Amino acid sequence: MLRSAIARAPFGREDELSSVPAKIQEPRPPRNWIASAILWGAVTPVVELRAARKRFGQVEALKGVDLAIGPGELVALLGPNGAGKTTSISLMLGLRRPTGGEARLFGLDPTDRRARSRCGVMLQESGTTGVLTVREIVNLFRAYYPASLPADRAIALGGLDARANARIGTLSGGERQRLYFALAVCGDPDALFLDEPTVGMDVEGRRAVLESIRALSAAGKTIVLTTHYLEEADQLASRIVVIDRGVVIADATPREIKARIPSKRVTFSAATSVGDATFRGLPVQSLEVRDHRVGLLSSEPELVLKALFERGVAIQDLEVTGADLEEAFLSLTRRP
Repeated sequence: MLRSAIARAPFGREDELSSVPAKIQEPRPPRNWIASAILWGAVTPVVELRAARKRFGQVEALKGVDLAIGPGELVALLGPNGAGKTTSISLMLGLRRPTGGEARLFGLDPTDRRARSRCGVMLQESGTTGVLTVREIVNLFRAYYPASLPADRAIALGGLDARANARIGTLSGGERQRLYFALAVCGDPDALFLDEPTVGMDVEGRRAVLESIRALSAAGKTIVLTTHYLEEADQLASRIVVIDRGVVIADATPREIKARIPSKRVTFSAATSVGDATFRGLPVQSLEVRDHRVGLLSSEPELVLKALFERGVAIQDLEVTGADLEEAFLSLTRRP
C-alpha cells in the first residue's frame, strides 16, 4: 500500500475547528488577510510549526522553524537538497515527532485521526501492489473516507482516464506518479501535501497534474508542495517559503521573492561569435552563450551593454527583464 499518511486515514470528519475570539486585538498588520486572521485568532491555521526542531543523531535538520499556513493557501516549500523540506512535511503530518517545539494540524496533534482524515498526501517514497487496476486501488482508498470523490473524478485529476482499467504493474514511472496523485486527492481532502509531485512525469502528465493542482486550489483546498522545478512554484504558489540549513530564510509571494534580487536578466543575439573573453571585467553574475544567443545576469545592465557596444559587439533582439525565481533562489541559498 501507499506508504503515506493517506494510508493511515479512515476516520470521520469533525466540525470546523476555528473560532472567533470575543475581542480582537490590533497587532502589527501582517502581509495578507489570511496571516492577519491567524494572528488575531479568527482562523485556525491548517498547518503550524512552532519553534520546531528535529535532530537525527548529530545532525539538526530543523532549527526552530516557525510556520503557519492558513485555509486556501497554496504554499511552495523550496530549498536545496537536505535543507529540511521533507522533514518539515513529516512533522506537519505527524510522521515524525519534533525534537523540540510543536507541530499542529487543523489545530490538533498531527497524529489525531480527526486531523489526518482531512489530509491527502503524496510522498516521494510511495508504492502500491501491482496486481490491482487503477480503478480498484482508487476505490480501495476512497473507502477510507466518508465523503470521497467519485472514482472517475479522482482518476481524471491524475490524468489517467485512458488507463483506469490498466493493472498498476503495467504503468510507466510517470503514470505511477499520476496514480499516487489520484490517491492523494480521492478522499476530497481539505489539505493536500505534495512532495515533488511531478518528478518523473512526461510533459503531458506534468501538465495534467499542474492543471489539477490549480483547480483544487481554486476550489479552496490548502496545498503544501515541495518541488525542484522552480517554474512550477512560480506559476502555482501564492506564497514561497525557502528553507536552508534547517531555518526559514524567506517567506513571501513569488513576486516579492524575485524583487529581492536587484540584478536584471539581459538576453540578446550577437551578430558575431562571442565568448567569455568578451565579458571579461564586466559586472556579470552569470553568463550563458549558446551559438549566437547570449543570456546574462547583471546588477548594472546599462554599464554592461555600453561596454559591449564599445567592444564592437553587434547586439540584436535585446531584452532586459527582472530576475526569475530560479535566480532569486540561487542568490538566497548561495553558499559563502
